[in-house]
Amino acid sequence: MYSADLRLMRDEVFAIETERLRLAVLKKSAAIMVNDYLVRNRAYHKRWAQTQPDSYFTVKMQKEYLKSDVNLFYEERLLPFFIFEKDHPEKVIGRVSLFNIVGGGMQCATIGYHLDEKAVGKGIMSEAVRAACAFGFKELKLHRIEAYVIPYNDRSLSVVRRAGFVQEGERKSYMHINGHWEDHLAFTLFEENLREMEK
Repeated sequence: MYSADLRLMRDEVFAIETERLRLAVLKKSAAIMVNDYLVRNRAYHKRWAQTQPDSYFTVKMQKEYLKSDVNLFYEERLLPFFIFEKDHPEKVIGRVSLFNIVGGGMQCATIGYHLDEKAVGKGIMSEAVRAACAFGFKELKLHRIEAYVIPYNDRSLSVVRRAGFVQEGERKSYMHINGHWEDHLAFTLFEENLREMEK
């Protein structure tokens, strides 16, 4: 599913690869390309993304976020993968993250993701989500991964279902999206479910 013994590129801390994609944890030196991705997709993401101030869409702010990402990655509290097509390593086309990582008796995390408007419909996010989950189970020794999806986000629902996530219920007023609080459907993935989908 993935390989981690890669030669890192200039702006990377860590990376894995799938058949078509490179998923990389980026240094703050990548802030310009990350901000370019966020700005060009701001209108497209607005309907589904958590509410952000204008200052979020600046290189300065993205440097701070990337610095925090790296620190949390080393603490094994966050797996912040930015998505690249292997044929176009200079352009961010999305992000998939495992966050709220908890060890001990829980061994769980939550997954979140978003994709460039022009990359939608190619199976890219499904490939990235499966790779991130496989890494979480194998390397982070997670027991379960949770996902929360707006009920009318059909593309996102397809992604989690194709990865083997099973719906468990609903979270009322779960996240502030596009200016107001949105209910989300709750899904859970276990390693055996992911393996079954990979057969």
